[in-house]
Amino acid sequence: MVDLVDDAAAAEAERQKKAIEDWLPVTASRKAKWWYSAFHNITAMVGAGVLTLPYAMSKMGWGPGAVILLLSWIITLFTLWQMVEMHEMVPGVRFDRYHELGQHAFGEKLGLYIIVPQQLLVEVGTCIAYMVTGGKSMKKVQETLCPTCTRIRTSYWIVIFSSINFVLCQCPSFNSISAVSLAAAVMSIAYSTIAWVASLQKGVQPGVDYSYNAHSTIDGVFYFFVAMGEVAFSYAGHNVVLEIQATIPSTPENPSKKAMWKGVVVAYIGVAFCYLPVAFVGYYVFGNTVDDNILITLERPPWLIAAANIFVVIHVVGGYQVFSMPVFDMIETFLVKQIKLPPCFILRFCARTIFVDSMYHMAQTLQTEEIWLVLDNQLDLHCSWDVVDDTSSNRLF
Repeated sequence: MVDLVDDAAAAEAERQKKAIEDWLPVTASRKAKWWYSAFHNITAMVGAGVLTLPYAMSKMGWGPGAVILLLSWIITLFTLWQMVEMHEMVPGVRFDRYHELGQHAFGEKLGLYIIVPQQLLVEVGTCIAYMVTGGKSMKKVQETLCPTCTRIRTSYWIVIFSSINFVLCQCPSFNSISAVSLAAAVMSIAYSTIAWVASLQKGVQPGVDYSYNAHSTIDGVFYFFVAMGEVAFSYAGHNVVLEIQATIPSTPENPSKKAMWKGVVVAYIGVAFCYLPVAFVGYYVFGNTVDDNILITLERPPWLIAAANIFVVIHVVGGYQVFSMPVFDMIETFLVKQIKLPPCFILRFCARTIFVDSMYHMAQTLQTEEIWLVLDNQLDLHCSWDVVDDTSSNRLF
């Protein structure tokens, strides 16, 4: 009799656990196709720093620059393959979240302490940066297409961008944002293509110089390592790989890693198509005179600025969704499993509304000179000129 009661209790606990997993955003839908992982990975990776690659090449030179760029592509592809393989390395178990893999490696508590803060730092920081960048890009589109119109403050554009994300953030699961992510991936490739095609059309500049221009050996070493950091920063997105793979169905005969790896390969072909032409063509055309954002060096044709910024807006909208979904999963897991709140639409609506509102207020707060100096070196996504707004002016992003 006792055994029957225990079995019934265990079955009920398992049923409740499954019901919660079916409600949480990462595991709610496992019907993704391999191409979903392709554009999710492109959205997460391409965009952060791609326009700085010609500048990084100018600090490293042709030989070292090409080697480091190609090695970075190979190494990050290899580490991504490792993560794809580890998703189901324990038979019958799927590590659907980054921290679950960390808990398997380091222990139940230590894994959380090691992984969760770092993952949140990357994902929340990216959401804030994307929110500010989206607002700035929307402002620049208005100024470019309608220079005589009344200028709207960046703060209001960030409100508009936040409102867009407030609506999209109500999508319940990773798979439900697939269309948004696809559009973002296409836009990533589009504004990368604008950069290198426009450079080719401009042609090699007279007196182009490819020599090292450091004033001393120490300066040369410093600039070299800074350039390596910019290349490394360009390869982002690993922190959402397991969550993306969690959306793919898996069986013993057809594990999820097959579809996921196919999508990753396609994504990395897209990454190569974006990164290598931008880096090599931009450096070839402008040499050491290239700016840390190649769109500036192209001398700002209005059509280029408007198109690039429109593409950036669409990209960061999709990128915001991809990077925020694992955060939503953590928040909702905590509320349901630890606080014991019932999983429902009201809970999800309130939690995500508070998150988007918090990101908005942090984005507004971070419009300071010191923070922009940091973002200028880390998120070179679009450029704006002759902008006077709040505490910043003539700012490059």
